[in-house]
Amino acid sequence: MAIKIYIDQGHNPSGFNTGAEGNGYYEQDITYDIGRRLYNLLSQNPEFEARLSRPTPETILGTSNSSSLVARVEEADDWDADIFLSLHVNAAQNPNATGNEALVYGPGATVANALAGQILEQLALTTGLRNRGIVYRPGLYVLKETEMPAVLVEMGFITNPYDADLLVNSPYLFSTGIYRGILAYYGLL
Repeated sequence: MAIKIYIDQGHNPSGFNTGAEGNGYYEQDITYDIGRRLYNLLSQNPEFEARLSRPTPETILGTSNSSSLVARVEEADDWDADIFLSLHVNAAQNPNATGNEALVYGPGATVANALAGQILEQLALTTGLRNRGIVYRPGLYVLKETEMPAVLVEMGFITNPYDADLLVNSPYLFSTGIYRGILAYYGLL
């Protein structure tokens, strides 16, 4: 039976729950593109079955910030996903902030923590961006309320010109890194 990976492309394309902006780019556009590419990679491998939170660029989930998050979690739970991956890009006041990090519910030897570690290791190899490590965020809805292990991946900084350029012009580096991290976690790399 295939491993079911739910890919949550963070944020909505317009209206409420839109993402960060930086260097003329929008987080929700970047997460849509990289999520779609990750979906394609997973779908080509018979070991996996993948589903997207935003199957089209125009898909809007929920009617408010909170209902948008609930919709994503409920869809993954109803589908009985094995893994919930939420894709985001980071932002900071300091334009020199760079790198990838992963957010998980809490410390310990959990599936989410092990998967996050593998994803960050592979992202560092494919993107060349530094590994900022794992951050514990027990208050985040998508990490707290899913019935399956959940990892929120912050792929680079949209506020850093270099990171933003890489995210927009080389999105395959990020989708490939995350895919390779999943493969490594499952011993398939």
